[in-house]
Amino acid sequence: MDLQVYLIEEHAQVRQALAERLSNIEGVELVGQAGDAQEALREVERLRPQVILIETKREDGLGLELVRQAARSAWNPQVVVLTTYEVAWERRAARRAGAHEYLLKEIDSAELLKRIQALPPRKM
Repeated sequence: MDLQVYLIEEHAQVRQALAERLSNIEGVELVGQAGDAQEALREVERLRPQVILIETKREDGLGLELVRQAARSAWNPQVVVLTTYEVAWERRAARRAGAHEYLLKEIDSAELLKRIQALPPRKM
């Protein structure tokens, strides 16, 4: 069974490129995507994906809050930060907020799949 993944990325062109890339990874089913924070939270609640990929660097400043809220979801999804560049304090803050991984967007597709498949089992 494919991993169900939801993508949260505020920049439309970047989101489209990532969505296309994710859709072409065998073993991944991209179940949804959004740029708007509130829309994303409503969608992940409705769709309940196994993995939520979140870009934390957002103009609205809600990146870490999205991580926090997604990580507290009742169905216990795996939350992964997928970001453009690493910032040490952000990596630590993302972990404290509940992120299971902190990855750079430059990761190749095979490695991305490997890393999300290696996440610890979800606690139900």
